Amino acid sequence: MSDEHEMVYARIESLEGLLQRGRGLGAVRALRDPQEAAAFVYDGIRRDWRWDSTDDRCLYLARLVRDLDLSLTPVLRRLAGDEETCLRACDVLELLALSGSEAARDALRTYIREGAHWARVLESVSIGWPTEWWDDLGDVARARIGEEPELPWQSEPWSRFGIEVRSRPPVSRPSLDGLGTGELLILLRDERTVEEDKFDALRALNRREPDEGLLPLVPSLGTSDGRRPLPLLRRAVERLDALAVPAARGWAEDRRPWLAELGADVLADHPSAEDLPGLVRELAGQWSARAWCGPDRTARRLARLGPDAAEALPYLRRFWLHTPHSYERTAYLEALAAIDRSGLEHVYAESLWDCEETARLAAIASAPAAREALERIAALRDDPMETPEVRAAARERLASTESADGTGTGTGIGLRTGLGAGTGMGAGTG
Repeated sequence: MSDEHEMVYARIESLEGLLQRGRGLGAVRALRDPQEAAAFVYDGIRRDWRWDSTDDRCLYLARLVRDLDLSLTPVLRRLAGDEETCLRACDVLELLALSGSEAARDALRTYIREGAHWARVLESVSIGWPTEWWDDLGDVARARIGEEPELPWQSEPWSRFGIEVRSRPPVSRPSLDGLGTGELLILLRDERTVEEDKFDALRALNRREPDEGLLPLVPSLGTSDGRRPLPLLRRAVERLDALAVPAARGWAEDRRPWLAELGADVLADHPSAEDLPGLVRELAGQWSARAWCGPDRTARRLARLGPDAAEALPYLRRFWLHTPHSYERTAYLEALAAIDRSGLEHVYAESLWDCEETARLAAIASAPAAREALERIAALRDDPMETPEVRAAARERLASTESADGTGTGTGIGLRTGLGAGTGMGAGTG
């Protein structure tokens, strides 16, 4: 990284590279050397190292600031930056306040009174904080809202404070949730049904058990211009899973591009043994191209083939180790487990510290019942910054472990610095 605008990921062997990617091993190593880690943690708040907006870092970084007992001063300075930088710091400070930091809480309340991007910060804390932490700021909001170039869009917290928001034309559409599945399918089949009603019918179908009766209707559910499927149709087909495969063979041959693409995607998501060599070549090509977006789908397809896909293991390991696209990391772990679970104990143990909620959930379910892992799961259960889903999963895992052995303890399984010795994931896989 030679300047502010040139951002290059550091090597995965380094603490800096691990923290940039949100790896669990980065958090563990940071705890061993807080002095070295501090600059990299602050850099993760100063600059956005996420590969795209689906990746998560704020909880990971907030936990590091707290657990390393780092000063808040460099984080507070970021509030004075542009809107993007300010909100990145705000996300971290919001979580630290939930974890008990009065300094973080007071800093954001002061910013709402005085800061440039106060309105966005107020909207953010109104979602993440208890109401009593911000409800007394109504006078501030009413006094400052006139400074804003336009009225806010979202209703809260503004409506609570009696502040006008930009009005959207009311859309009065009857809900279709009260109709039975058969009635929804009849509605979709009827050529006289307008697209908006078909969209509502698909939305209602996606809230209940999948029904094969949708399959013969799929070719008729394109948009009026014939260029794409209706919104939510792809999701409805995906929920049918393998039941859609026979119909998809015909769709894949259709002259309409959108239907042919949908059919091809369904077939690709349910590969047979004959598809295995091509999928391995696809994953190898993605690795050669360092294509960080998309290999997760290839990984999921390979996972369906189980142990027969062993040839893909080296590439899946490389992607899990190297990808900066942390959102995809869980897919590689799940594929590795579906093909060959041996040697993954340390990977699951590391994933308890991962930046991604999905990775932590997978680790809670599958990490070995060892002392260190169970202690970490207990910490996740009790962490007020953690997501409700992770805390609930941690409670369930600990309860089941305690009922199974009566102690909730086991042999310690530590995290090895390179993860190579126990998993085949060392430097030789890169």
